[in-house]
Amino acid sequence: MATTRERAGKNFIGGAWVDAASGETFESLVPATGESLGAFPRSSAEDVDRAVAAAKEAFADWRLVPAPQRGTILLRFAQLLERDKAELSELMSREMGKVLAEAGGDVQEAIDMSIYMAGEGRRMFGHTTPSELRDKFQMSVRNPVGVVGAITPWNFPIAIPAWKLAPALVCGNTVVLKPAEDTPLLAERLVELLAEAGVPAGVVNLVHGFGEEAGDRLVRHPDVPVITFTGSRETGVLVTRNAADMLKHVHLELGGKNGIIVMDDADLDLAVEGIVWSAFGTSGQRCTAASRVIVHEHVADELAGRLVERAEKMRIGPGWDPSTDLGPVINAAALEKIDAYSRIGVDEGADLLTGGERASDGDLARGFYYRPTIFARVDPRMRIAQEEIFGPTTALIPVRSFEEAIAVTNGIRYGLSSSIFTRDVNRAFRAMRDLQTGITYINAGTTGAEVHLPFGGTKDTGNGHREAGQAALDVFTEWKSIYVDYSGRLQRAQIDNA
Repeated sequence: MATTRERAGKNFIGGAWVDAASGETFESLVPATGESLGAFPRSSAEDVDRAVAAAKEAFADWRLVPAPQRGTILLRFAQLLERDKAELSELMSREMGKVLAEAGGDVQEAIDMSIYMAGEGRRMFGHTTPSELRDKFQMSVRNPVGVVGAITPWNFPIAIPAWKLAPALVCGNTVVLKPAEDTPLLAERLVELLAEAGVPAGVVNLVHGFGEEAGDRLVRHPDVPVITFTGSRETGVLVTRNAADMLKHVHLELGGKNGIIVMDDADLDLAVEGIVWSAFGTSGQRCTAASRVIVHEHVADELAGRLVERAEKMRIGPGWDPSTDLGPVINAAALEKIDAYSRIGVDEGADLLTGGERASDGDLARGFYYRPTIFARVDPRMRIAQEEIFGPTTALIPVRSFEEAIAVTNGIRYGLSSSIFTRDVNRAFRAMRDLQTGITYINAGTTGAEVHLPFGGTKDTGNGHREAGQAALDVFTEWKSIYVDYSGRLQRAQIDNA
């Protein structure tokens, strides 16, 4: 078993590691054992104000650093992440609970995003277009907005901060990062590596604490024009409301209730692999997790049997154990919520095929473990088919046709990711057209997005913005249109001179 080393955490403000002004702290716990990883500053509005002031001061110079130079710093950051990937993965397996392979994937996403956004330092394309007047030149360029408030979750504690910070920084913004209180140590390591890469003092600031204290002040701060938030729909609505009076740029990545369609012509071996990975990877704690399987009635029983067999063979244990398939969930509250949904599913009349209970054998009793859970014969109107559970639970919903499968998949408030397993190319293309999600996979699960395409969803999954790819630049820049008239006389566009 990995050993646990406690440390005293700090905020990072203006290039210095400091305590919260109040001196108050909170603990970060190992979800596999309940042990403490250390105490971290419980920041207040005073701490946020100091961080924002540092970021605002640093913005004056950082915005003038040539974008290729900003990209070079991000490239060095990616190289440092690569250097420390094993250490960060092991730490993630303890502080967040991911199995080592998935933790390594989390770090790799940050590496990939940083490399991609480093390249944007030499692209960041605008447009040039012909003028309607003689002797006139026109173009559009991107300008940074200012201080970015980044509020990030615990489930991808290295990747998601990098998704936000890398495009924000290459565009010339400065940042105040408020990470999840469940993964503060990983956030500190991320910021340490950014500083080592050459990010100047004040350009990236870290403020630990709770959403209702540090997070709320960051959202409401008058000197923070951009808020980027990943979390629950309910909190996203609150963020939007609290930022509205100042007309802030608000970018939201919220919930998902993602569905995998399995048609009667599907390769069931492949479908089982995709479902197990999508439903139970990261113990179901992904916004792209497959918590619904919409399966044709002709293959529903066979698919259910295969999934139960696979689920019951999964090895549950601490993430740092190489033999572990399913690690713990993040904390006691998450465990209680997941278990409550199992009881809801039974009460609603769904068939509980396996799981539906806490795993508490031997050493597992010390941590927050839940058995992989599969419900069958689920009505699409049931709560377990409509509400985000965020745990290792999936619901099998039988349908009679392709058209019904599309309707059921779309019949929820969220629209992040979707998938279909079929050998029929015509069905595949209709699914690509008709599924109301920001991401659609063909003959693959609902997870596995790559950094060079936009990431995000429709409906209640967000507010229309996207992370990753060139689309991410739109969150962190303002367009400026520039007109240069070299005619030597006043020319009036769009005036009828006839």
